[in-house]
Amino acid sequence: MSKPSISQPSAKTYTVVDLVASALEGRIRIPEFQRPLRWQWEDVRRLFDSIVKGYPIGNLLLWKRAAPAGEVKLGGLRIESKAFDEGWWVVDGQQRLTSLANALSDGNTLDERFSLAYDLHEQVFVKPPREEEGHIVPLPVLFDLQRLIRWFTKEHPEAADSLDEASRITRTLREYQIPAYLVDQDDEAILRDIFDRLNAYGKRLNKSEVFTALYPNSRKNNQLTLFQEISEAINSVNFFGLIDDNTIMKSLLARRGEDVTRDIRAEFSDSSRKVSDFQNETIDDFYHNGKLSLLHAVNFLQTDCYVPHFFFLPYRHLLIVLTRFFAHFPEPNSRNRQLLRRWFWRATLAGLGEFDANWNKAARTLNQCITAGSEGDSIKQLLQLNHRSLTTPKLTDFRPHWAEGRIILASLWSLNPRSLLTGQTYDCQQLADAVESDTSLRSVLPRIIRYEPVDHRYMAANRILLLEDDARDDSIIEILTTSRSWLTGQWTAVLNSHALNEGLLNTLTIDKSSFLDQRQALIEQVVKNFVEQMTETHLEDTPPLDSFDLDEMDAERDDVVN
Repeated sequence: MSKPSISQPSAKTYTVVDLVASALEGRIRIPEFQRPLRWQWEDVRRLFDSIVKGYPIGNLLLWKRAAPAGEVKLGGLRIESKAFDEGWWVVDGQQRLTSLANALSDGNTLDERFSLAYDLHEQVFVKPPREEEGHIVPLPVLFDLQRLIRWFTKEHPEAADSLDEASRITRTLREYQIPAYLVDQDDEAILRDIFDRLNAYGKRLNKSEVFTALYPNSRKNNQLTLFQEISEAINSVNFFGLIDDNTIMKSLLARRGEDVTRDIRAEFSDSSRKVSDFQNETIDDFYHNGKLSLLHAVNFLQTDCYVPHFFFLPYRHLLIVLTRFFAHFPEPNSRNRQLLRRWFWRATLAGLGEFDANWNKAARTLNQCITAGSEGDSIKQLLQLNHRSLTTPKLTDFRPHWAEGRIILASLWSLNPRSLLTGQTYDCQQLADAVESDTSLRSVLPRIIRYEPVDHRYMAANRILLLEDDARDDSIIEILTTSRSWLTGQWTAVLNSHALNEGLLNTLTIDKSSFLDQRQALIEQVVKNFVEQMTETHLEDTPPLDSFDLDEMDAERDDVVN
């Protein structure tokens, strides 16, 4: 027997202020049939990033029902609530509402997943620093206009020139409106049915989650998705950081076929097997062999291209293409490996312009160049696609999470940066440990001059790679100017590994603007040299000698002679 229908839900729109206030007074409740919270810090950051950009974040579905008095648990919050004749029980929107309430209240320190601040210089959401900084405002302060004004006027008057930007973000957060449907229904069974339908058929899952649900591995760890297992495995060997599920899925799909946007529901059907580059492959083989190909690609990025970590990778679609290449040619000869490095960096500097800024289109086009059994031709076709002029990135607007910023980071990594404290060269493991989940890379790239001159903001010259937690708590200038007791040769090598020298340190103590200008010129030369070394556009892209058919060439020569 079919379930009875219900009356049309009422549609309303609530501001973030209204929803947070309702959550903190205990009106918003989580039904028992809801799944546990799945969001992590990065998901919460993306939610707030979408809000300040004006992006839609979806509708809410709330169940109007009496809510008893008592303790209400909402993420890290514990609220002693009065009874409500009309409570709002969340049928759809638990992750979003919990994130809003926790991140925008002072209770956000109870759960690190919701601990956010806003960097007024970089204009991005970040993790709060250990010590207050005038350009990084905790989210609960940013959400309350009165607290924000006190924060600027009494606690951080030196940051007064950023008050307008902070006020703009405050207004955007408070006035952002979220549509909601309210269902007036006493039958919990009906609400469960609505919940199941909303979350059925993959509609609330991303494509990688749908894929792993359709094609489970027989050795699956229930605590992780299959793609997370692959990411963890590669990180444990190469310390490359955690690759997102979507990139891993498309990398594994690219291995078997050119189009990574194809219908995954037919991936292992009989018709699909016939057109796959690897026919008769089992699902377990798909994951295992795909992981090996991806591992080869990561090795190549780290050892040949100076891309030590996933967060240093300028464009994710290039990892997808490399996975396809190494699936077919796991051990390319040294010359082809050199040519592949040229292609990678030329494609990076060319960007996505010729692909209409669509990285799925870029991956599909580049994947078509890779033909099974033709290593040399595959390299040749990849190189021929780089038609655009190659330009070095701008250093005056350095954003580590942008592609241009990551090109600069790879250039600086090629200097083999050393610790300012020990003099030892940093390695991939130290970098991975230091970065962890900080996608902005802010934690490992502190400013040398904490409050740089206004006309020198966002310069690459004011950042330095520093992987020790303890060192980042201290003044970078103090570290640089008190480490001179080292042996001169070793300290000189340490400075050189960060595009610094003694002359620059002397300037730093006298004129900070001049220091930034002079170091910027040094870094600009480092980037230029790196780009020239990686792309080698001044050299011929001659294939390796063994790709030529010498017998055929001799026969042609004999014909000419005869």
